[in-house]
Amino acid sequence: MIDDAALRDCLARERTTLANERTLLAYLRTALALVVTGASLIQFFPSRTFVVAGWVLMPAGIAAAIFGSWRHAVVRRRILADRPPADE
Repeated sequence: MIDDAALRDCLARERTTLANERTLLAYLRTALALVVTGASLIQFFPSRTFVVAGWVLMPAGIAAAIFGSWRHAVVRRRILADRPPADE
């Protein structure tokens, strides 16, 4: 049987893991919104200002996706490194 402290630690790790996944999804949602907004500006507004803004927003969205994925991997490694061995 797991004692209360071990159970609390296990549940805290699970909450942290789920929070990390939610953060990744927020980064990806933001990245998708930036790319779609950039593409829409280029497609539907012929003004040079909107086209330039669109071309700036699309790489910004890609950068947000890459950064969010990298950050998720870093935090995930930290979380997994703090886990106790499986036989405890």
